[in-house]
Amino acid sequence: MASTQGAEVLVASNRGPVSYELSPEGDGGTLRARRGGGGLVSGLSAIGPDTDAVWVCAALGDGDREAVRRAAGGLLPAEDTGGQRVRMLGIDAGVYADAYNGIANSALWFVHHMLYQTPLEPVFDAEFRRRWESYRAYNRAFAEALAEEAAEGAAVLIQDYHLALAPRMLRQLRPDLRIGHFSHTPWAPPDYFRLLPDDIAAELLTGILGADRAAFLTRRWADAFTACCHDVLGPGIPSGTRIGVHGLGADSDFLRERAHRADVAERMAALREEIGEGRRTIVRVDRTELSKNIVRGLLAYRQLLADHPEWRERVVHVAFAYPSRQDLAVYRAYTDEVRRVAQEINGEYGTPDWTPVVLHVKDDFARSLAAYRLADVALVNPIRDGMNLVAKEVPVVSDEGCALVLSREAGAYEELGDDAVVVNPYDITGTAEALHEALGMPAGERAERSKRLAAAGTALPPARWFLDQLEALGR
Repeated sequence: MASTQGAEVLVASNRGPVSYELSPEGDGGTLRARRGGGGLVSGLSAIGPDTDAVWVCAALGDGDREAVRRAAGGLLPAEDTGGQRVRMLGIDAGVYADAYNGIANSALWFVHHMLYQTPLEPVFDAEFRRRWESYRAYNRAFAEALAEEAAEGAAVLIQDYHLALAPRMLRQLRPDLRIGHFSHTPWAPPDYFRLLPDDIAAELLTGILGADRAAFLTRRWADAFTACCHDVLGPGIPSGTRIGVHGLGADSDFLRERAHRADVAERMAALREEIGEGRRTIVRVDRTELSKNIVRGLLAYRQLLADHPEWRERVVHVAFAYPSRQDLAVYRAYTDEVRRVAQEINGEYGTPDWTPVVLHVKDDFARSLAAYRLADVALVNPIRDGMNLVAKEVPVVSDEGCALVLSREAGAYEELGDDAVVVNPYDITGTAEALHEALGMPAGERAERSKRLAAAGTALPPARWFLDQLEALGR
């Protein structure tokens, strides 16, 4: 039933704008709230305080689940959320783990990023089917919460591959609502998407087609989704779902202000000491996500040093590889391989006065911004990426302007390709030559390209990106 005092705008995502840590001491433990940022936070803030809005998200850990218990399943305390109305769902921990790690991150993410080693994987067996039931239950919990919180005719923006089934489920519960779904990942082409069992592939597509509008980061991903619908379900979009594209940009005002705070200046000084006087820098900042292609980037840097010895002792690869999804064995192994290859390069080429690779694996946003400011070259070479905001952020922040070496498989290529040095992410030799070209680019050309990259990369900042989707849904 529609709520008589429900929200006019709702956002649904796996991760919400706040997370909780539970300290064991004291009466039942003390909860500490930590607020996050990002495009959705900026977007909800942009609609103004007079619009009734609710964010529905999942409890991710023990602290979150305790916060849900203390809120009796209702809205979280406003002082924890910066005044936003947030409902966090205390989904059973086992169901959540199956849905999030067992399906979303171990199957859907791998399909859309085309990461499977197909001689051995995937294996869609009885265990996969059991986990799929959890994925359904997880999506159903979101649909039911949204149905409860929404006012008559409200606008609902459902986010990403975690919640591909929720639009159809919500449509069945509340046909009065205006529903949008946004995919933040790439979308696999039909031949690869059909690695999934036929019934699962159809269920995912019809789930998203329960929305009035399905939106994507680039036209390429939107076209791939449409092609999958035609291939799996038959010609046409049977639901009449409209397809849209919104290329999320960097928040230039925030980045420029944040990059000139004292903590960033301190980290710049520390990085300069690690790099050494007068050396050029190749910078990358990534999570150790399999699709980010960090290992091949390191191998390309080693190839650069082998093929162009003139760069030895004159350049440093500043590589920030922040651990991701370490509860999955394949991600832990990948993080270890990043460390191993970096150490190998340093052992092969390093001198007492020069460390070829400066690798940091502990997440530090201020240090990332410091590296952005120092970058002569930004290396962004993903195997496949929905967008990649780092490619858009570094040109905004770089003090002297930077050259961008960019994979043609990044969503950002659609907007930035004309002013980047473009690479095939699998081609080590080609990427090494691209790094050589970028390092040797004349300062004036580099600065001009960097200005154009920054302009293109900030054309649709987070608040405008969110509002455009909301307005398009209204139309």
